[in-house]
Amino acid sequence: MLSIWWDIKGVVHYELLPENQTNNSVVYCQQLDRLKEAIQNKRPHLAKRRGVTFQHDNARPHSSLATRKKLIEFFWDVVPHPAYSPDLAPSDYHLFRPLKQSLVGKIFESREDIENHLSDFFQNQDPAFWERGILDLPRLWAKVIEQNGTYLI
Repeated sequence: MLSIWWDIKGVVHYELLPENQTNNSVVYCQQLDRLKEAIQNKRPHLAKRRGVTFQHDNARPHSSLATRKKLIEFFWDVVPHPAYSPDLAPSDYHLFRPLKQSLVGKIFESREDIENHLSDFFQNQDPAFWERGILDLPRLWAKVIEQNGTYLI
């Protein structure tokens, strides 16, 4: 399972969970700690001014009390995410489709091969790719509002 956090400039942090590991709220909070560290290293201007606006879906690990406390502790602004709305999750509507295409026909011999492929894929994206993924979000939000919350196709 791939967990990834990215912004208009590209990937901030990602983790490939060990085989057969479930992403529960304990694991997710640990990932958030590592994400916060990655933000401090890669986007120090955000970390210094508490300028992180954070969007994630409403999966159980993301909406647990422990996770909500962690995000309050970080002083991050959390963007609400309507239930069952992958059309409003940039990873779902923008990132995962080309990533999936990059995996077609690939056979990986090891976890290291998978990690190398992911790293290459993320590094080879044009800066405009990441910008489009984030800048499309307000337009999609507006479309959902215009359709009274109806799922986008």
